[in-house]
Amino acid sequence: MNMKRMERIYLYVKENTRRLSAEEILSGKSFETNTISDELKILRNNVSKELNELFRLDKIIKIKGRPVRFLDKEGVQEKLNISLKEQCIEIDSIKELLDNLDNNDPFDYLIGADKSLKNQVEQAKAAIVYPPDGLHTLILGNTGVGKTLFARIMYNYGKFVKRFSDKSPFIIFNCADYYSNPQLLLSHIFGYVKGAFTGAEQDREGLVEKAHGGILFLDEIHRLPPEGQEMLFYFMDTGTYNKLGETERKRSASILIIGATTEDPSSYMLKTFIRRIPVIIRIPSLQERTVAEKIDIIKYLFANEAHRVNRPIKISPEVVKALIGSGSYGNIGQLKSNIQLTCAKGFLGSINSSNNDCIELDFRMLSTDIKDGLFAIGRNHKEFEELGNLLEAPLRISPDGYKMFLEDSGDPAFNLYTLIEDKVSLLKQEGLDDNYIDKFITTDVHISIKRLYNRFIRDNRERILKVIDREILEFAERMKELAEQHLNRKYSERFTYALSFHLSAFFKRMKEKKYNHAVYNDHSIQIQDELEVALQIKNRISQTFQVDVPAAEVTYIAILLKSVEEERQGQVGIVVAAHGGGTASSMVDVVQKLLGDSLLCAVDMPLDVSPKEILEVIIDKVKIMDKGKGVLLLVDMGSLFKFEATIIERTGIQVKTLDMVSTPLVLEAVRKSKVFDMELEDIYASLQEFRGYNNEFYSRTNAMEKVIVTVCASGSGTAVKLQEFVEDILPEITREAIRVVTLGVRELDKGIKELQKKQEVFAVIGIKRPKASVPFIPLEQLLDGRGEQVLRQMVAGRKFTVLPPKPSVIVKDVCTKNLQQYLTFLNPPKIMGMLLEFVTKLETELDTEFENTKKIRIIMHLGCALERMVVRDGLKYVEDSTRISPGLFRIVDHACQSIEKALRIGITQDEKYYICELLQIEG
Repeated sequence: MNMKRMERIYLYVKENTRRLSAEEILSGKSFETNTISDELKILRNNVSKELNELFRLDKIIKIKGRPVRFLDKEGVQEKLNISLKEQCIEIDSIKELLDNLDNNDPFDYLIGADKSLKNQVEQAKAAIVYPPDGLHTLILGNTGVGKTLFARIMYNYGKFVKRFSDKSPFIIFNCADYYSNPQLLLSHIFGYVKGAFTGAEQDREGLVEKAHGGILFLDEIHRLPPEGQEMLFYFMDTGTYNKLGETERKRSASILIIGATTEDPSSYMLKTFIRRIPVIIRIPSLQERTVAEKIDIIKYLFANEAHRVNRPIKISPEVVKALIGSGSYGNIGQLKSNIQLTCAKGFLGSINSSNNDCIELDFRMLSTDIKDGLFAIGRNHKEFEELGNLLEAPLRISPDGYKMFLEDSGDPAFNLYTLIEDKVSLLKQEGLDDNYIDKFITTDVHISIKRLYNRFIRDNRERILKVIDREILEFAERMKELAEQHLNRKYSERFTYALSFHLSAFFKRMKEKKYNHAVYNDHSIQIQDELEVALQIKNRISQTFQVDVPAAEVTYIAILLKSVEEERQGQVGIVVAAHGGGTASSMVDVVQKLLGDSLLCAVDMPLDVSPKEILEVIIDKVKIMDKGKGVLLLVDMGSLFKFEATIIERTGIQVKTLDMVSTPLVLEAVRKSKVFDMELEDIYASLQEFRGYNNEFYSRTNAMEKVIVTVCASGSGTAVKLQEFVEDILPEITREAIRVVTLGVRELDKGIKELQKKQEVFAVIGIKRPKASVPFIPLEQLLDGRGEQVLRQMVAGRKFTVLPPKPSVIVKDVCTKNLQQYLTFLNPPKIMGMLLEFVTKLETELDTEFENTKKIRIIMHLGCALERMVVRDGLKYVEDSTRISPGLFRIVDHACQSIEKALRIGITQDEKYYICELLQIEG
């Protein structure tokens, strides 16, 4: 009888606590004995007795006063997003509870401190308190798992146990920032005296000196050169050091050194150095955390967003599962970016909603990459089931439940949500519909978050890893950094891909003993600076890959360094000219507010001003706007086209003109110039038939061309691979004979001139844009699938016969290789034809053409679905199936029939709903 009574009372407190908002809890809302007695019709004495027993069992929190009041402990933790370690909490107010949290062990706030990180926390505490000065520590773990955060908590724990004072420093230094310049790196760590080296005009304090009495945290410590490691371990042994330029070690400091690395220490660090570090702590990846911890991490990150946007956020269980599944690299930093992207899109949706008090996030609104996370996690049946048990209802995160216990320097310095609100307001003033606004802002959110965190999945990088070894790609990325530092210029990812392909081809030729290139001796190319850097890269290739590199490679790499630099500085300038007192200025003002300062100006043309005067004004503006990439002239009347030739003749500046100017046209032009850094010819070609965001882009037809040129540094490495790619792709696009030839950058312009004497060059694909006015497709575009689509459009534009769209060769290769990793019972090469045919049927029935990325997602999902059918473990559709169009379902069901018949496998209705879901996703 007593247990039933206690259960009723506890259920009352629990349910009513969870009905309260965080604001109500913080304002003092709670439940007293008399109220519970009246509601449950139980004698007050019995209620009091059971409440005291529940308090003793640590189920409820007691709030002292007259009368005494109670709250459910779990409910308070959930609503306020806090962790309460103390048993039997009795307080005067909730404010006292929050204030007391600040006096707790800092590790109590670390998610997983008592579970997956328990051993690591014990190691860290021992390292801090070990007499007399603690133990030097090395933290290991993948990128984004929280190594810096863990080190900071160690520092806070040191203050908590009085090992450090409030004034003790915590100095962070990333060794990778200067790894290519050992002297500069060591000067930062140990300091230097006047005259120690050229440019040392006065004594400088080092990090060791600044960190005295505290912690020096050396991130990416494996980048320390051997001499730096020797100086550091001598300091660890003796506590003494010398600055650069001093001969004796007379200086001393008392610091605790914490290092962090993503690499295997034994591969990069001296054994004598590692022996000086007694504590080595490995932080597990996101995948290695418990399911409950993953949910807690999700809650904490959402609490940050709820606080920033100052609105509660409601998250469906499917969104949580998809987010957890989207963390494919074990990277909490990536998960944080995915959550921020999702919240930003939800915030945008709430602006246009009548009910915008709460941001509601459901599965349908997720981006495609994140949505795929649900299917990824569905393959782990045990984890999927456990998540289902823990996520029976949507999560509701309150902005007032947020409390910043630890510093998080990774947050952006500005409020992304305020930025979105301002842009939506401006776009609405222009009369643009919600559908376009959503597309515009969503794109900008993608760009903003990528710039802020640079933690999104790199699609191109993952694709290139299908054909290039990871070691080669990572080496190329390091060489990109080296080249940028030594040549003082910025390289795009194109350089990384090009060097990766080149090295892959080089290693293959060496292995097959087919290397026969002689050294270039063409001194007409001014590449002296590049040759010096290329020599360094050659030496590093030898050291890293243990191979003898012929001298000819220095020239090839130098040409690559020269040809793939940023081709021209600045961006395409844009001049908007329109009749009327302020028409052009109004459009330019809107665009500047939306996209920030851009290379953009207005020319307002009063009707009473002569064309000659207007021409002079436009010429002056063109001169100002040109920064080396030419100027796009956007005008309201076609009669102004005649200005183009005169402007070019008088200024020598490349100019292209488009008429029918509108605010959306200016927006799109500036985005292509500023955000996507496109060339004048490419912007002009893409906008010629632009008639607003609800219309398609059409390319104007040009004369038939018969030759495609692929280009790389030598004309035989990357260019040959590209030639093979293009030759495989073309038969899927057209029956017309288009010859593919290879050229090196050295002979590119000369070679194109020779080709143009007999044929017309259809396009150039590769690492270098030619001087001739020929369409150019960068190497990275061909890799990520966009290049295929551009080729198809160009073929159509030349009035060639265009074959019906089919999944590309690249799509087939990517899907086959990926499915081989996931499928056990089905043979991907055997079923690939059926999967490709399935996509083609869908495209035909829906009268559309999917992007390569969408084709890959459909094929990957269907392949995994067929495997689930074989093992009779299909996914259950968790969304409202009435949202699926019956017509779309019939199309999917019909397309599945041939596969079901051929494999004698029945595909469940739930799996077909998920395919419909994929088809309804844009992109």
